[in-house]
Amino acid sequence: MTGPGTVRAALDREYSPSSRVVDLDVHLARYATDSARARTALPVHLDVPCGPLPEQRLDLFPAPDPHAPLFVFVHGGYWQELSKSEAAFAARDFTAAGISFAALGYGLAPRFRLRAITAAVGDSLRRIRTGRARLPIAPGAVHLGGHSAGAHLVACALVDTDGDTDGDTDGPHPAGFASATLISGVYDLEPLRHTYVNDALGMDAGEARDCSPLHRLPARLPRLVVALGDNETDAFTAQHHRFVDAARAGGADVTGLVVPGRHHFDLPFDLADPGTVLGAAVLRAVRDSH
Repeated sequence: MTGPGTVRAALDREYSPSSRVVDLDVHLARYATDSARARTALPVHLDVPCGPLPEQRLDLFPAPDPHAPLFVFVHGGYWQELSKSEAAFAARDFTAAGISFAALGYGLAPRFRLRAITAAVGDSLRRIRTGRARLPIAPGAVHLGGHSAGAHLVACALVDTDGDTDGDTDGPHPAGFASATLISGVYDLEPLRHTYVNDALGMDAGEARDCSPLHRLPARLPRLVVALGDNETDAFTAQHHRFVDAARAGGADVTGLVVPGRHHFDLPFDLADPGTVLGAAVLRAVRDSH
């Protein structure tokens, strides 16, 4: 007999990426250690403000050319864990490719509601793109990337253009961003309302709907790389395919990837590694836009 508790347990498992790995702590530790090594080995501007909130800060790793493209990465953690300090692991690969890299910080639940988190991240990204963040570089173009919850937040930033008054939304890059890379994201939040994830978020049906980019994709999107590992839960796999299909149906240029031999937590390490399926696609998207 199947009761509510059994259904909840099954949904919790489907939306728990760690249910598919046995060495989660190894990958979380590598996020932190690789990021720390990048801060030691590379030139870096720490805690650069990109909005009015103290949480709106980024760590910037400039390429030698101050006008090089900039890749801004938004970390995961189900909107309630991790930080930009663990999100700089790809900085060395990007700067080696001549691309500036920034790890973006944002406020977390339960202190912040999801509407506030999505609004703050969108505000930070628009400020970076328009120059209002006053970065110590002047990037030629701004590319976005996000993992898990960060992929959701980047997708929301592409959807939510409120405050875009600089007039470039009809330019060569829709919404002003040159490309976006979404890794293992959740794009329809309604299922999460019924899982352990919502214990900290406290979403009701209205907030879940309003913060679900899948249902509000604009007519124009920048070039997209949408990826996940082939060892993901069925729920994450379904979210990936629904988003890719919807974006393509709207006319977007989408590179959809299901990467063999990768799972939710190790796929981000490929982000700018040219010898990997994901890294090659990301670097191609950045270079082709210039």
